[in-house]
Amino acid sequence: MSVGFGVGLGLKAPLLAGELVRLEPLGHRHVAELAVAAEENRGSYEFTWVPRADEVRAYVDAQLGRAATGQLAPYAQVSTATGKAVGVTAYWEPRSWVTDDRLDAVEVGFTWLANSAQGTGVNAEAKLLLFRHAFEEWGVSRVDLKTDARNARSRAAIQSVGARFEGVLRNWSRSWAPGEEGRLRDSAIYSITAAEWGECRAGLEARVRARLARGNSGADGLS
Repeated sequence: MSVGFGVGLGLKAPLLAGELVRLEPLGHRHVAELAVAAEENRGSYEFTWVPRADEVRAYVDAQLGRAATGQLAPYAQVSTATGKAVGVTAYWEPRSWVTDDRLDAVEVGFTWLANSAQGTGVNAEAKLLLFRHAFEEWGVSRVDLKTDARNARSRAAIQSVGARFEGVLRNWSRSWAPGEEGRLRDSAIYSITAAEWGECRAGLEARVRARLARGNSGADGLS
């Protein structure tokens, strides 16, 4: 069993392996494949921080720098179908409210996928792996996710994995939209609580089973 860490000890997480995706701790070995993934059709990245190919090494360096502070645990999303990195995701903003050595809440964020990996079940299983580890290994009471309030595609994807909408926090975080450098955005906030995890897990597992039964090629909406 892996160990969960609260704010005082730093946020860490192990490799998480599924049938469709393997979440590997992000490293420089992923740079070349992520550079290719980031340059596929970028039409869905209007409100999302996704580096260009020549920015990926600096992007990885920045994420590893955040990881060194204990506030971020970044992953490369590696497709089991191709063996290649097709995106990034992370745990971040760990919160310990009761005691410093227990993790009570964490956010899943910094997520993006190559266009070819969207709708293949990778997102659904990645969320299953991340949520399961947070709830069942770390014993958190809450996992939250947020996105630009204008990002309808991202909001639909978050709701599709079982998270509940809590509201919009105005001027809550940095905007990643082109032309909005230095500005703040309104953020739509979603969460899953420990009491809701069983139902959420069953739904995600069913989606992954359905994808495996069909084969993991071809898009199927927001999974």
